[in-house]
Amino acid sequence: MLPPGHFGVAYLLYSLYAHGRFRRAPGAEPALAVLIGSQFADLIDKPLWWLGVFPTGRDLAHSLFFAAALIVVVYAIGIARGRTETATAFVIAHLSHLAADIPPRALLGYPFGTEFLFWPVLPHFTFTFSERWFEPPALVETVVTPLTDSTTFLALEGVLFVLALMLWYLDGCPGLEYLRRGSKADSQQVVN
Repeated sequence: MLPPGHFGVAYLLYSLYAHGRFRRAPGAEPALAVLIGSQFADLIDKPLWWLGVFPTGRDLAHSLFFAAALIVVVYAIGIARGRTETATAFVIAHLSHLAADIPPRALLGYPFGTEFLFWPVLPHFTFTFSERWFEPPALVETVVTPLTDSTTFLALEGVLFVLALMLWYLDGCPGLEYLRRGSKADSQQVVN
């Protein structure tokens, strides 16, 4: 999934959580935490892959073991600073990133492509193709195959991103005030 799709999934999930839990739209800090959390795994793993440290772009920060340690650290900081809502937003966004990177076929019992979730316990390419997997049942062909087509998948990501932007707008554009405040402070420094 590309960055806009990850943000779309994360914001939709967190906004639904905030409306259900707090009966209000997400606050500014949690909305920004969603933005960062939704990209966090790729911000760590993609540069390490480009540098040749890992064989793929889904390794260290895409692992559930890393996620468990990250959750502890994020909540420890959130509790210490009185920002548990922001910590929760980050955690939901990060976990949504991992879930969104799971290939659709894995949900129907075809696990190849999910090894990153258990790195370093499972090395990449642990699950290999077998004769059974070359002939998927009709349900897999009917439901999953169209979802794995790159055009369909990109269209689905685009829809999720647009829905998230619409919901963000309906939520009052949380987080935008930080950008406005920052640009006002920059313009005041220039005047002074």
